[in-house]
Amino acid sequence: MITIDGSEGEGGGQVVRNACALSLVTGTPFRIVNVRGGREKPGLMRQHVTAIEVACAIGRGGACEGVAVGAREITFRPGTVDAGEYRFAVGTAGSTGLVLQTVLMPLLLANGPSRLVLEGGTHNMLAPPFDFIAKSFLPILRRMGARIEARLVRHGFYPRGGGRIEVDVLPGAPSPVACVERGGLLGTSAMAYIAGLPLDIAEREIACVRKSFDWPDRSCAIRELPEEQGSGNILLLEAEYEHVTEIVSGFGQLGVPAERLAKRAVGRMKGYLDSSAFAGPYLADQLLLPFALAGGGAFTTVKPSQHSLTAAKVIERFLDRRCVFTQLPLGAHRMKVH
Repeated sequence: MITIDGSEGEGGGQVVRNACALSLVTGTPFRIVNVRGGREKPGLMRQHVTAIEVACAIGRGGACEGVAVGAREITFRPGTVDAGEYRFAVGTAGSTGLVLQTVLMPLLLANGPSRLVLEGGTHNMLAPPFDFIAKSFLPILRRMGARIEARLVRHGFYPRGGGRIEVDVLPGAPSPVACVERGGLLGTSAMAYIAGLPLDIAEREIACVRKSFDWPDRSCAIRELPEEQGSGNILLLEAEYEHVTEIVSGFGQLGVPAERLAKRAVGRMKGYLDSSAFAGPYLADQLLLPFALAGGGAFTTVKPSQHSLTAAKVIERFLDRRCVFTQLPLGAHRMKVH
């Protein structure tokens, strides 16, 4: 039984998700105390509860204790991962992407093909939007040999939720790869989604992007979604290179002007465009687990976040492997699995 202090490092829900995934893969039980102890509202949220429940469901014979909204301590004993068809609803607008993150690698290493149907939020603050999963993360897994297809059936924003994604997974262990060069820039674009809110919010966001970047008008667009899929708004900036696609997102928030949201997203995209790193900070977070399970490989990234460093520590508790970041001369960092 591994005991983890959930307040250490970044102190968020990623510790729970990665621990569940690694426990299922390795067969090692764990206990977390001070769950999400680094957050303003500590303890499990609804989406974390769902992620643990999904992890228990795919692990035949497993058990989890203390799993409830607000819980500060949990115990997880993994079962044998069974391939199959699974359908889960987060229950609120909690992130479907974060639930997927919990069980994707165990299902990839399971005994047969699986299908996941997840309902809830598809475009949430503090979580990877579906577009990021589909265009940034999954292509790297496919390069590692994974056979995964994901579809967005319906958008879901906070607080209503109601979104739906479907994911098909064929079994196969990932292989080590080197992701150190982006290749040439193929194109850039901006898309503002709006649902159940005034259209001028999206128009102001796109206007700010056009003012900040010399991108052609045809690469900047607005998509108005059905009102019942809202209310919600997200601005997505995309930079497609030969070997990787970076997606930066800005989420609409009550009381935050559209221009401020867009400027933040623009600033983050400029930071990535000006760097030489392969992976942005959020892609780096997502790649640590598959690279560690592959037993090798490397990628370059921007300065590692506390999120990434915490994930690396959790991985080291379950696997006899270390994810080591080394700064390179031009400012990027190289992550290599030892």
